[in-house]
Amino acid sequence: MSESLLQLDRVSVKIEQRTIIENVSLQLRHGEIITVIGPNGAGKSTLLRVALGLLIPTSGAVIKSDNTRIGYMPQRLNLDASLPLSTERFLRLGGSNKIKISAALAEVDMQGSEQRPLQMLSGGELQRVLLARALLRDPDLLVLDEPVQGVDLGGQTAMYELIGAVRQRHHCGVLMVSHDLQWVMAQTDHVLCLNQHICCEGHPQHVGNDPAYRELFGANVSHIAPYQHHHNHQHGLHGEVCSEHTHDA
Repeated sequence: MSESLLQLDRVSVKIEQRTIIENVSLQLRHGEIITVIGPNGAGKSTLLRVALGLLIPTSGAVIKSDNTRIGYMPQRLNLDASLPLSTERFLRLGGSNKIKISAALAEVDMQGSEQRPLQMLSGGELQRVLLARALLRDPDLLVLDEPVQGVDLGGQTAMYELIGAVRQRHHCGVLMVSHDLQWVMAQTDHVLCLNQHICCEGHPQHVGNDPAYRELFGANVSHIAPYQHHHNHQHGLHGEVCSEHTHDA
């Protein structure tokens, strides 16, 4: 079993006597995807801030190596329409050079977009640029906050498949927050169902059958858990079918 990349041990956060998260533990290894799900106000973003080191927990411990490289993809990027900013210029703000930027954009299928204004990108294209920005850090740990925010249904499929490919290529650990239960159940290794505390956790199939999961998300969730996504085609950025391929039987 590989060494832990990130470990949270009984972490709690209280702000002005209000409990945000309580007694939360998780262990993430290289090459593993852990997805945090839960209702609005469950403490998911707080958990990510603790993992990123942006918020010191009230109690408990956060354990990770000092030299762990972290790539972070925020839920959204608010752009000033009056600010002219190309994709390349935006990515250069992190200190990367043109060669690395071009390589990162190619990895997320955004090659050739260097001179396009960010304001002209679609929701799916902008999310891919944000993923490229995270990859420029060559991360050991990739933290993704709602990575398909503003992406249409077909584009969500492509984005989650891209995240899976990135995980395989870089052998990085992925800590992700998502509301998209259907895709979570297909693409992740371990699900953590959060509502201030951990309601249930484990393999998607185990979580999908847990009464606590059904109580949070409704009694009629069995039709999407576990969901295995198999298809004989690929989607483009906007969900269009762009090619076909076959799988071995």
